[in-house]
Amino acid sequence: MVALARSPRKLPQSAEMSAFATDVLDGLSATPKRIPAKYFYDEAGSTLFEQITELPEYYPTRCEMQALRDHAAEIARLIPEGAALVEFGSGSNKKARIVLNAAPHLAAYVPVDISGEMLEREAAELRADYPQLKVLPVAADFCYPFDLPREATEAPVRIGFFPGSTIGNFEPHEAAAFLRNAARILGPKSILIIGADLIKDTEVLNAAYNDAAGVTAAFNLNLLTRINRELGGTFKRECFEHHAFYNRERQRIEMHLASLKRQKVKVMGETFDFRAGETIHTENSYKYSVESLRALARGVGWLPDGVWTDAAGYFSIQAFKLTDEPGQAQPAV
Repeated sequence: MVALARSPRKLPQSAEMSAFATDVLDGLSATPKRIPAKYFYDEAGSTLFEQITELPEYYPTRCEMQALRDHAAEIARLIPEGAALVEFGSGSNKKARIVLNAAPHLAAYVPVDISGEMLEREAAELRADYPQLKVLPVAADFCYPFDLPREATEAPVRIGFFPGSTIGNFEPHEAAAFLRNAARILGPKSILIIGADLIKDTEVLNAAYNDAAGVTAAFNLNLLTRINRELGGTFKRECFEHHAFYNRERQRIEMHLASLKRQKVKVMGETFDFRAGETIHTENSYKYSVESLRALARGVGWLPDGVWTDAAGYFSIQAFKLTDEPGQAQPAV
């Protein structure tokens, strides 16, 4: 039997848009269907996420901010004079400001984000508020290698900052790959400060991703609006609904968009069939213990260098130090 060649896709012109198109088309062709969570954050998605962080049910941002504020002085003591702070996936700079205020001896701040427009806006605000600090934004996907500005590479040491429990959005092997990539970018003797959501009561977790106001549902469904706008999609939002639940076996929250009926959807001229109840898997949010994150980091060369939590013990800030060649695994202790 001769396989028919698939017609070539006409992708958008910009590199960022081409990656979006490729990931959406490939994800909708997969079984089960999936779309990477990083595409939530267009302008509308970013605004909705900021609203989510203010919801009473959504504890992660509130608890992380508390942990950062309560332990800022201890965290700042890990940062050498003249160091450069590199934030992976910076978005809003409110968490970085806590570190910048506690460590005025930082020489440079390098926010890295895929959204160039938001990046420049946030950088302009920081330059006005921290005139002594070199603010050097880099528009890049931090999941892949990128070059740091010269001022950062010439600093005596680089401090990685990865808040928001974004590491939980990765599959474990992807989290390990990120840690290796961060090690190569930051270089020997660097420090990496990670915000990680901790394992806790299932009811607390489920409520955080199923808020009564429906903001998280709107955030999830906005992904379909973005596909329609940017990739010529024909999704009808009213034909999908938000599903989020804690998968206890895999220790992660899963978010899905579930089709309410049998239907066909087009994206960039390609047709995708949905069964009633079939879902698009849009996000995972893995929950860690302090020990499990330390084991993951140690396996790719990052040694534990400090841990702090909020008062409830819901969220952790963990520091790691790279003492050997980037990406080199350390023996278990």
